[in-house]
Amino acid sequence: MEYELKIDVSPVYELVDSFMLYVTRKWISNLDIGPEWVRDIDGRIPPQKVSALLQAAEWPFEDYDVLYCWAYTHGPSAKVQLFLEDMESATVEEWFELAAPYVPGFTLEECRRIKDGYGPLLRLWHEQYFRHVEPKMLPLLIEDASEKKLLQSKMEPEALIEYASGGIVIEDIPELETIVLLPTVHHRPINTYCFYKKLMLVQYPVDVPVDNEDEPPTLLLRMTKALSDPVRLRLLRYLANEPKSLWEMQSDLGQSGDILMHHLMMLRVAGLLRLHLRDEQNERFSIRLDGASELQMFLESYIRL
Repeated sequence: MEYELKIDVSPVYELVDSFMLYVTRKWISNLDIGPEWVRDIDGRIPPQKVSALLQAAEWPFEDYDVLYCWAYTHGPSAKVQLFLEDMESATVEEWFELAAPYVPGFTLEECRRIKDGYGPLLRLWHEQYFRHVEPKMLPLLIEDASEKKLLQSKMEPEALIEYASGGIVIEDIPELETIVLLPTVHHRPINTYCFYKKLMLVQYPVDVPVDNEDEPPTLLLRMTKALSDPVRLRLLRYLANEPKSLWEMQSDLGQSGDILMHHLMMLRVAGLLRLHLRDEQNERFSIRLDGASELQMFLESYIRL
């Protein structure tokens, strides 16, 4: 499988991430920032501005694929202010030409709706929230991306993607030409991905330093929480022999897709599962053997064995 692996770092992705999470509340209970992050922002932003932002909650979730695509087309290290100014000043036709090669079936009407709808709201989100947190987050993103770039000369692309994402395995996707690894803070500890014809964006969570060394590491807490449920332990045992699709798990285990996805999410964020990708509609899961060794390492390190 031949493709180019890039490692990009831009606060524009983080701007879109944070806006999407605040507006949609997607995955919020599984994220490190948690529901209290939303409540804190609601308490600091004037109610009329909250109402303005939340109008986007009714818009198609697929719109964010376009926004991430536009972030990518602005190139590595793109600045938020420049991105927002371009959304205001560039024509709809110019933005359409940026996204059309990547987004199947994209229309000029959709482009106009997304540009005109999200442009002012992203500007508002930047003024009310993102500009206050960007100075603290950007150094973390840059540092982590620099570390991954150093590893590029020492690891095969597939291995680096799996290592950075904590378990995403790219299988044979013939049409894929470019994969971009993107560090993210707001999405911690979830890794996400988007397919764009010949391009794939993979967001992975960065490690944030622990303030108090006497406290258990966050990853150790995620692992022990994931393993505390007998259902998830049995699920790991089931996935130990070969990768399984969600459909196979529903058929073999007699559980609903929603319940299984909840348990799979808990195991994924703990770094205990591999996610095998062939295309956007073809996901399979297997146990990540490195997760067991990392559990022992983190436990022994914390209790000082």
